[in-house]
Formats: sequence, structure tokens, C-alpha cells
Amino acid sequence: MENTTKIIAVAGKGGVGKTSLAGAIVKELVKNFPDKKILAIDADPAVGLSTVLNVEVKKTIDDIRKEVISTVEDGELKSALELLGDAKYEIFDALSEQDGYAFIAIGRPESAGCYCKINSYLKEVITMLSSNFDYVVIDGEAGIEQINRRVMEKVTHLLLVTDASKKGCEVVKTIKKVADELVMYEKVGVIANRLPDKSVTEYMNLGDLEIVSVISNDDKLAKYDIMGQNIFELPDDCEIVKGAETALKNIKII
Repeated sequence: MENTTKIIAVAGKGGVGKTSLAGAIVKELVKNFPDKKILAIDADPAVGLSTVLNVEVKKTIDDIRKEVISTVEDGELKSALELLGDAKYEIFDALSEQDGYAFIAIGRPESAGCYCKINSYLKEVITMLSSNFDYVVIDGEAGIEQINRRVMEKVTHLLLVTDASKKGCEVVKTIKKVADELVMYEKVGVIANRLPDKSVTEYMNLGDLEIVSVISNDDKLAKYDIMGQNIFELPDDCEIVKGAETALKNIKII
């Protein structure tokens, strides 16, 4: 049977509210699909999504990877192979079950040295893990290469986040260009976030990219951030929550 998992990757330059949006997207999916299995993957080394969702990270994929590598370096080949097999179960154990969704963090980027077999094995495990879910939301680093290299080859929906700045617009166009070569995706769209005024979108140069949601500056979100509150506690009329809902509707997820 063909896997119908919807994998939504959220990318964009730093400082444009990407992680808060990824959290709001998880919130909307949980609200709209209470009977579906939803996975949030924090693929940013800063582990920001866990903060936004208020999830305590006990173990990351990279912690598991380091355990395998240290065993390889100690020359214990047999136990390294066994550890690689065990890594699958450890990754399932590293999943944190939340109310309405599950969460996992990738952790720090790879350290120096090539452990291609270990890296590709763990990527396969993450892909296999994701296939057990109906919806997967990935909060990645600024680029898309890292999602492709460290998490999974296939992303069904790519949401690129930018503010009104020229730099932000250039970054999402670059990510789209890279994604066209590296990632098999079905739909792509831009979320214009933190805009001083919604009319500024007409001055944003996004090439042929379609804007799927426009979000004004959100004072409520800033207040919740300062108070360290879970994004799930944000009211539904909050700009970022409404914006996430609009984006998901426009890319035909909800």
C-alpha cells in the first residue's frame, strides 16, 4: 500500500518566526485531526521547536548517533553493529508522546569525520518512523539541504517563511532553487510573516513563488514568548494561529 504520510517542512532564514509557525502548524493539525497520528520533528540544532511546544528533550537522534560512533571508534565492531540495530528501538524510545502528537529532536549537526553508513541508516530509521504517522511537521535550519541530508529525502509540502526584508525573500527563493534539485516535494508556498502592514506583500520580490499566508506582527505571540508559554495555549484568533490555518488550507492539508 502506498504511504500517504503528509510531510510538511518549514524553512526560511533565521529570525523570521519559522519555529513559532512550525509550532502553530502542529497546533492546527492536532485541532483539525484529533484522530490522526501527528509527529513534530525538531531538525534545528538550536532545538527551538521543543521550547515553543514546551517539550522536554531527554534524548536526541544525534545522542544515539554519537553512541554508535564512539563504539565504532573503540573498535568494538560487533557491538557497534548490534548498537546500530538497537538504534532503531532507541529512536522509538526517544519519541516523546504529547497530547495529540509525538515529538522527536534531531540534535546537533554531524561532527567532523564521515560516518556515512551510520548517518544514512539513521535517516532511513527516521523515514520509517515517520511512515507510522499521518502528518509530519519538520522545523529545519535555514536551508533545505540539511533536511535532505539529515532527516529525509521526501517532503510532500514545503512551507518557506520570510519577513518583508529583501534578504528574507532572497533566502526563500534560494531554498526553492535547492529544493528543486534535492527534494521530491508536491507543493510549495511562502508564508509572509511579521509584516508591519499586509499591503507590503506587493513590494516583495518572490519570483514565481506563491504566497499562501500573510501574517501581521503579533503582539500576543511576543507576550507568550516572554512568559515562556506553550504555543498550544495561544488563542485561535491570534495572528500566527490564523496564519498557520490559512497556509494549511491553501496547500490543501486541511
